[in-house]
Amino acid sequence: MKNEASVQAVIQNLKDAGCDARTVERFVELEEEGKTREQLDLLANHRRQLLERVHKEEKRIDCLDYLVYQMQKKKSAF
Repeated sequence: MKNEASVQAVIQNLKDAGCDARTVERFVELEEEGKTREQLDLLANHRRQLLERVHKEEKRIDCLDYLVYQMQKKKSAF
């Protein structure tokens, strides 16, 4: 990373993306070492974790939707 402002912008972006302090620190270390491939792997892993959480939450929403559907179905049967 070229200057302090760009470093801070990248750090903020990582934090906004939900990266913890260790991930941010590792990303910066890899940048200093010129290890772009490893940085990309780190980001891909974090993205995968986020997506797994999204899918887990989607399943929970589906469960609620099904319960609402069953309740409405039962109510309209009367």
